[in-house]
Amino acid sequence: MKSIIALLCAAAALFCIFPAHAAPGADLQKKCAAACKACEEACLECNKHCTAMVKAGNKEHAKSAKLSADCHDICALAAKICARKGPMSVEICKACAAACDACGKECGKSQGMPQMAACKKACEECSKACRAMIAQ
Repeated sequence: MKSIIALLCAAAALFCIFPAHAAPGADLQKKCAAACKACEEACLECNKHCTAMVKAGNKEHAKSAKLSADCHDICALAAKICARKGPMSVEICKACAAACDACGKECGKSQGMPQMAACKKACEECSKACRAMIAQ
């Protein structure tokens, strides 16, 4: 009887440490999904800006237009997978962090353009959130 009570007490203690509604790492996945969604939106605005710049003859924005388009799509997918806590979250977040690093670096080269500055910042935050989620 004492062993059953001890077992129940241990189980209750574990439930208090790891409640069913807050699995370890769930908060990191939620933060990652939010950062990916914000980055997706910033990359879309950046892509619109860079595409318009290329059409206006500023060919130096061609690389950032392509990178922001790719980063937008990867972030959109990562946001969806992390939000549903999918089993491929780590893999997509590795790709997302790499895309954000490349996009953020390229957008950081252009000074005085708010869309590109916002994209750079969102990419840095998303990359950080993805790496935190991967490390869990």
